[in-house]
Amino acid sequence: MSAEERLIRYCQIDTQSDPANEEETPSSKKQFDLARVLEAELKELGLEDVTLDEHCYVYAKLPSNIEREVKTVGFVAHMDTAPDFSGTNVKPRIIENFDGNDIALNEEVTLKMDDFPWMRDLKGKRLMVTDGSTLLGADDKAGITCIMEALVYLKEHPEIKHGPISIGFTPDEEIGNGTKYFDVKKFGADFAYTMDGGVVYELSDETFNAASAEVIFKGFSIHPGEAKNRMINAARVAVEYADLLPSHMTPEHTEGREGFIHLHEMKGDCESAVLGYIIRDHDHKLLEAKKELMRKAADYINEEYGENTVTVNFRDSYRNMKEVLDKYPEVVEIAEKAIHALGYEVKNEPVRGGTDGANLSFNGLPCPNLGAGGGNFHGRYEYCVLNELEEARTLILNIISLVCGEE
Repeated sequence: MSAEERLIRYCQIDTQSDPANEEETPSSKKQFDLARVLEAELKELGLEDVTLDEHCYVYAKLPSNIEREVKTVGFVAHMDTAPDFSGTNVKPRIIENFDGNDIALNEEVTLKMDDFPWMRDLKGKRLMVTDGSTLLGADDKAGITCIMEALVYLKEHPEIKHGPISIGFTPDEEIGNGTKYFDVKKFGADFAYTMDGGVVYELSDETFNAASAEVIFKGFSIHPGEAKNRMINAARVAVEYADLLPSHMTPEHTEGREGFIHLHEMKGDCESAVLGYIIRDHDHKLLEAKKELMRKAADYINEEYGENTVTVNFRDSYRNMKEVLDKYPEVVEIAEKAIHALGYEVKNEPVRGGTDGANLSFNGLPCPNLGAGGGNFHGRYEYCVLNELEEARTLILNIISLVCGEE
């Protein structure tokens, strides 16, 4: 099985996580469909301690084949795909020698280079794209693929020296619960890498700090013909609250290290309304300042319409992993050397998002993020550069060699 065939196989298994069922792990039982495939493949490869637990986490270990003691390196990828777009009946197709022009995904949908100008630089590459009706699932099945391909290569080439290797595949990363039941002790690595990025020369050791907010509005609904000076329209008050927050702090007006307050969900009527926000910033103090802005907006509304008209409930999701990784510079340096060995300069930019590695790092497992060749995640325009997918396998092998001193 080639890397291309493996990726297609994994992408055709529907594994969308379900934010409406986030109290359960996994949030969707269909994630077990891929987990069972991976469990069987890991056992077939002869890895040890292969387990699939009740929460849909897959663990495995490849023992060292050298006598001296070296540190255990781990590799992690997530099995679920984003709930933003359908992952059912995925039909990948291959574009040989991409010409750098627009790609007609189907009769109605075209992937336009003006919308994704960086894709012009992929001219001459082999791409895997969608048929325009689903996402692809390279996020993060490309990560799973390159990990599995590296394991296959090591099994086929026992002469390659390596230390102990830990493997972990997680559910529900896309809804922020990828590490909820991850057993760091069972995983057993000294440090690890999530294979959950974009281009293969991308190294991420810094993420957002992340929180969410549920803003609940309580109205007073009476007949509109008798409403003067009496009605409190919760839906309209919700709009007023949203307008109090700075417009320059929305995602569409921010980039780089600029954080944001993102209204991503709203529902309601005259009687009650709810706004859902996600809040992000690389600087934890600035994240807390954004929360304070939201509290002050709520105070204003309550002064205007009465106590408890609005309630804001915050939930922290993950922290910027750089706080931890700065204490383990050797983990980042190994990845940098491994990328250089591929012939690339390292692209190291703060991630405007998060990965499982953020919480894993704070849970005692230093864990930067690396790329596996995917792009345009979470929608119908998703793609994977197959050349880079194969290079990601080599990247993993480079890391393994560096860890055991076999440069």
